[in-house]
Amino acid sequence: MTTNVRLVAFDLDDTLAPSKAPLNPRMAELLVELLDVVPVCVISGGQFGQFESQLVANLPASAGDKLARLHLMPTCGTQYYRYENDGWTQVYAENLTDEQKAEAQAALEAEAKRLGLWETETFGPVLEDRGSQITFSALGQAAPVDIKSAWDPDGAKKELLRAAVAERLPELEVRSGGSTSVDITRKGIDKAYGMNRLAELTGIAQDDMLFVGDRLDEGGNDYPVKAMGIDTVAVHNWHDTATFIEGFLAERR
Repeated sequence: MTTNVRLVAFDLDDTLAPSKAPLNPRMAELLVELLDVVPVCVISGGQFGQFESQLVANLPASAGDKLARLHLMPTCGTQYYRYENDGWTQVYAENLTDEQKAEAQAALEAEAKRLGLWETETFGPVLEDRGSQITFSALGQAAPVDIKSAWDPDGAKKELLRAAVAERLPELEVRSGGSTSVDITRKGIDKAYGMNRLAELTGIAQDDMLFVGDRLDEGGNDYPVKAMGIDTVAVHNWHDTATFIEGFLAERR
């Protein structure tokens, strides 16, 4: 039952849209309908520019003033944006220091090369400084979805790299990201941190929130939300999410 839910949060890649791909028009319309009923949060590992191009730019004009009910939390909740005065305003950012960024990038490159995971044919940057997060994408940020899916289908390569880098950087948080990525943030900052901050800043209790994501398995980057006790819905792709939203709306009407 969803009658007591006061906010629905979503992962972005492979939950609301295919990895790095624009929102499907059907999903865009459903999100606007959902914003009529409850506030919506999107929390994902991508940087704010990805949220803008992948999500916000593809919402229909009917979104209008409903954007004030949309909470954006890029880089796994290490940043938070709200729509105010006809634009997106950053509420907070838990940025890494320059020294931490340099150490993180050096460790990722060194361990990826040592483990044979540093690919020579890539699509866009492999290492990306997102301010509050350093992200390693084995095949590059712009790699096609089918190639990314085939690179590490069981997540073993990613976990091998994550564990090796975490051992080198005990003062930072190192976790699996998307299908080919590893993310590094300040210690103790993950999607659970973002959801905790969201509860504090909105006054909506965690018990009144619902989270939808594709990586709720232990070790997945959505798992911290499940572990903190927020009710969750597991999906495999945006089609599953669309079906969930349609059911949610039907219950609330």
